Amino acid sequence: MLNLRFQAGTLALSAVEDAALLPERVLWDERSGCFRAPAIDYAAIILALEKQGIPYRDEAREYATLERGLRVVREPRPFQTEALRAWRGNRGRGLVVLPTGSGKTQVALMAIDAVRRATLVVAPTLDLVRQWFDLLRVNFGGPVGLVGGGEYDVQALTVTTYDSAHLHMENLGARFGLVVFDEAHHLPGSSYRFAATASLAPFRLGLTATPERGDGREEELRRLIGPTVFRRDVGELAGEYLANYRTQRVAVELTPEERAAYEEARGIYRAFVVGQGIRMSQPGGWAEFVIRSSRSAAGRRAMRAYQQQRMLSFAAPSKLEYVEHLLHQHRHDRVLLFTQNNVTAYEVSRRFLIPVITHQTRVRERSAILEGFAAGRYGAVATSKVLNEGVDIPAANVAIVISGSGSVREHVQRLGRILRKQGEKQALLYELVAADTAEQYTSQRRRDHSAYR
Repeated sequence: MLNLRFQAGTLALSAVEDAALLPERVLWDERSGCFRAPAIDYAAIILALEKQGIPYRDEAREYATLERGLRVVREPRPFQTEALRAWRGNRGRGLVVLPTGSGKTQVALMAIDAVRRATLVVAPTLDLVRQWFDLLRVNFGGPVGLVGGGEYDVQALTVTTYDSAHLHMENLGARFGLVVFDEAHHLPGSSYRFAATASLAPFRLGLTATPERGDGREEELRRLIGPTVFRRDVGELAGEYLANYRTQRVAVELTPEERAAYEEARGIYRAFVVGQGIRMSQPGGWAEFVIRSSRSAAGRRAMRAYQQQRMLSFAAPSKLEYVEHLLHQHRHDRVLLFTQNNVTAYEVSRRFLIPVITHQTRVRERSAILEGFAAGRYGAVATSKVLNEGVDIPAANVAIVISGSGSVREHVQRLGRILRKQGEKQALLYELVAADTAEQYTSQRRRDHSAYR
């Protein structure tokens, strides 16, 4: 009888009588003298064996059935019910794409309740891990495990980070029947994908507001989790399930002095790039510029000029003067100010005497700032990128994007921070762009989403 075992993120098949009947991805492993496949193929292999009528002994599966389901049952929104139905209709595998603030986590809770299998939730940050830990504990009761941040406690319901999942999945891969990948767009990274391939979980759910990636690897999500089974965008849910919102793109003119400094710096940078034959828009263009700029005095001068013209467009005094105007205009609102880098975030914090959250902010301080913001003790908070995803801030109703990357996902995530429904809240996002600079092209790229049309 064919024997199936889990070994370090793979499946080992021994006592195989007819190899021709095995799925294509099952290959002979000369070193161990057995057939082997990635753990992710567990469900496909089981289905193939049963279809062929091949008797087998399953020693791979180690996951338990949950003794209890949800103890806190909320009335789901219609689209959440539709999402769950679509996911179950695809054998419990697939990606659910919903805007920030629309209740993606509720879909996950419903999925866990539906399949009643030991579940691992994978999240990108420790902040999100803590949120999931509390959510599972309150909604299901009983112990909840933690892997990551110095913890290694595995329970039938466990939460971990992507970093810890890819490190430990060779040991954990057989212990969960369902894996929930929160912010699933992180998964196709070269190392994180192991968190999916080394798990035999037959049920897989991916959650994200923006599956698209700059490197095009979002196509790998079909193999790692499953196809997109349900999608609703911001415009479809705004008003009824999300706050109504407006976006306003503001072109801020540089002063004559700022313009002169910008043009001088950009001229030095562009002259070097053109002279070296570097095409910045092509893959590898930036890396080539970095390498060549380090080899000569002219190159180092070009790099300094590049950084100077970027900072002039990101945080020119004229742009910050307009931020001051907006902060006064919205002094009775809760305002989030987003920047491209920490330098600008700290400058905004000093200039306007408002708290700032960056990756350097300690957890206790971050929690105190967000608590003060929610309670109204702070009217505004500045940040660079750490509040882009996964932070629940219902009170925020105004966002000011002072600077950012060309990433569509980042821009949609920033909008999502102010869309959580709270009474009759009207959300407003300002995007400040330095007029007649390269930042205009960055703005065009990041607005390529239905939320901005």
